[in-house]
Amino acid sequence: MSVPRYAYLGPAGTFTEAALRQVVSPDEAQYLPQADVVSAIEAVRADRADFAVVAIESTAEGGVTATLDALAVGEPLVLLREVLVPVGFTLVAAPGIALEDVQRVSAHPHAWVQCRRWLAAHLPDAVHVPATSNTAPAALVAEQLASGERIPLGFDAALVPPPAVAHYGLPVLAEHVADNEHAVTRFVVVGRPGHVPAPTGADKTTLDVHLPSNEAGALLEMLEQFAARGVNLSRIESRPIGDALGRYSFSLDAEGHIADERMGEVLVGLHRVCPHVRFLGSYPRADDVRTVVRRGTSDDEFVAARAWLANLRAGRTH
Repeated sequence: MSVPRYAYLGPAGTFTEAALRQVVSPDEAQYLPQADVVSAIEAVRADRADFAVVAIESTAEGGVTATLDALAVGEPLVLLREVLVPVGFTLVAAPGIALEDVQRVSAHPHAWVQCRRWLAAHLPDAVHVPATSNTAPAALVAEQLASGERIPLGFDAALVPPPAVAHYGLPVLAEHVADNEHAVTRFVVVGRPGHVPAPTGADKTTLDVHLPSNEAGALLEMLEQFAARGVNLSRIESRPIGDALGRYSFSLDAEGHIADERMGEVLVGLHRVCPHVRFLGSYPRADDVRTVVRRGTSDDEFVAARAWLANLRAGRTH
């Protein structure tokens, strides 16, 4: 029997691979490393992969815009699960390079942001050399080590995940260089529509929504759909639609599941007042924090209210 195929941001040793290993072991799936997040998502759309594991949010920068934008357009995909990965960085270099020699540091843009205070204090004149992933520069340093030659790399040192140090056998210049020792990145499993994970009581629903108009109060009109049903938002971010200046969509994480009566009522309300609503999945929360149900918004209370209305419409006043 064939095993499921998972696309992810490679090469080996990335935080995304660490997230993928929480989902499924390499003995039970085919790992398909990709050059970037968009390529991983498009691999699912093109049927080159069954699932993709991609970063969607970090404690350092909030939403991962490449992921949010790729999910907002194109063939619809859904989120099936989320996992959390602690994030830290180590500064590595080829043999013979000391910390005082470093002038150019290769790093993924998110890594650079998460280490900028440390870099400003210890390497204030260093120039950022962007990398496609957190381990792409590690692979280049390892290639140089294996060749025994000083192959031009375009950088002097690199910020890499701690697991990549042992994986690639890299010389370390400095450890624990991240500014926030409690940093975490949230990753999601992306798949094709057709299966919604069952509600657990500790769930999230992710949506992409366009405002009903560009007039005063339009954002409030959209947000009222959640507030009136007692649905809390754990994340809301604006992203440009791209067709004109000043036109934005909103990427949202709402606490609850599409199977919940209150969440269903939210989606009905959004569909009535907003020109575009893309459902991106309901799935269990990685932290297992149960949704707080406000008085008057439980499933039983919604069902009872509809039954009461049906009685009124049928001429019964009790």
